[in-house]
Amino acid sequence: MGLYTKKGYPLQKIGDKVFSKKGNIIGRIKNDKVYGTDGKYVGTIVGDRLVFRKTDGSMRIGSFSSAKRMGSLRAKRTAAAIWGDEPELPE
Repeated sequence: MGLYTKKGYPLQKIGDKVFSKKGNIIGRIKNDKVYGTDGKYVGTIVGDRLVFRKTDGSMRIGSFSSAKRMGSLRAKRTAAAIWGDEPELPE
């Protein structure tokens, strides 16, 4: 399954982890939420999009670590008109 940000930037979903197009770890999926390596909320998965929702912004889980992955060649998609903001992601 392809995963993209609200604005259409491609992400890599490997198991319960989400990586940037360049292969940097973004976070771990728990239910439909993604949490960074520090346990801080990153975004909510809605269909094939990762969006930041301020109402979920105070949620946290335990921290974790993960290695970098190979980059991806997937192209950007058009932006989605869904409720929420573009998540702030590491490059």
